[in-house]
Amino acid sequence: MKRARNICLAALKVLFGTTLAVVCSTSQAGAIFLTGHDPDFHATLGGNTTGARAINTTAISYIMDSSYNPFVASAPKFLFVESNISVPGGHTVGMNGIVASGYLQGTAFDQVNASSLNAALNLLGQAGGYSAIVIASDFGGILTQAELDILNARSADIISFLNAGGGLYAMAESNNGTHLTPNGGQFGFLPFIVTSTAFDQSEVGNTVTAFGASLGLTNADVNGNASHNIFTATGGMNIVDLDSAGHILSLATRSLIDTGGVVGVPEPGTLALLGLGLAGLGLSRRRKAA
Repeated sequence: MKRARNICLAALKVLFGTTLAVVCSTSQAGAIFLTGHDPDFHATLGGNTTGARAINTTAISYIMDSSYNPFVASAPKFLFVESNISVPGGHTVGMNGIVASGYLQGTAFDQVNASSLNAALNLLGQAGGYSAIVIASDFGGILTQAELDILNARSADIISFLNAGGGLYAMAESNNGTHLTPNGGQFGFLPFIVTSTAFDQSEVGNTVTAFGASLGLTNADVNGNASHNIFTATGGMNIVDLDSAGHILSLATRSLIDTGGVVGVPEPGTLALLGLGLAGLGLSRRRKAA
């Protein structure tokens, strides 16, 4: 990221002088990965456990990459948000799927429910606290309205944390099954994702985009289980995978955001290309002037 910004800043100096260099020196953006899959469930139950675990590890690696997330060094754990209610039929303890994906409770993450969530959110980005948030699904896992309401009420704090470089991974929110989030507000902690739609379907014919493949996912990873919501708008985020009808199943980005969506700092590769392009344009103008 720093290298890409340096390229971009240098290019702007070539083209415009130093006046507009601030465009490339904005604060480091955090990482977001949202999915309509419920790999917290399928990592231990259901058909394609290997694929579900791959989604979990890909998403968590993406949001906790220390090259982008400045909090990992002093706060190597992530916060896992899920209730501790008795498990209804059709659900499981999503935390078990996170453990099955290779993350040890107490070492890699701490699990909190509504009773302790507010206090835990105060530790985001703090030394000895948390460098990322991982949110269980509400169908498959057992995220309830109580946890979702707190997350939504703390949306401004979560967005500030992400814009400072923190990470967030959230799994399917649909209010399906036994209706654990009946009052709505799914993904409301990121207000630009209100267009998420309940859409239960078997995972057949799903495809990973070029962006999703760049994260290490394959078509085999996103088929063979079930998904529980789609996204009908991107908010400026990158599409990770699609269902057989072309609906968006997962989104990800490393960008600054506000309540309306992505506002700046694209992926490092995009920044580098922009910087190189501007540099070439600047050199071309200088040659013409000479």
